[in-house]
Amino acid sequence: MKKPLSLLIFLAALLNSACTFHKIDVQQGNIVTSDMVNQLKPGMTRKQVRFVMGTPLLIDPFNSNRWIYLYRLKSGDGQLKQYHLNIDFKDNKLANYTGNVPEEETGVKH
Repeated sequence: MKKPLSLLIFLAALLNSACTFHKIDVQQGNIVTSDMVNQLKPGMTRKQVRFVMGTPLLIDPFNSNRWIYLYRLKSGDGQLKQYHLNIDFKDNKLANYTGNVPEEETGVKH
């Protein structure tokens, strides 16, 4: 009787270890690369900026001359990484850009 019980316990433990859940990474927003940011030059038109950067996640509702690119990554282990890039236009031309984008991801130095 002891042998089947120990075998049952072993199989239950083995099955339990195989049923652990894998948590996936969740990405949201715009992915911005260093190549993209390095292509931004003052005086570019909105169309040129959109071609390089893609469609912004937001256009500032209080300032239509500001495009906002946001990115958020929550890894399966619970770590959270977020950044943003604001692009400002004056007379429909790129005036400047600012943000808290990590250098290792985009090469932006602000």
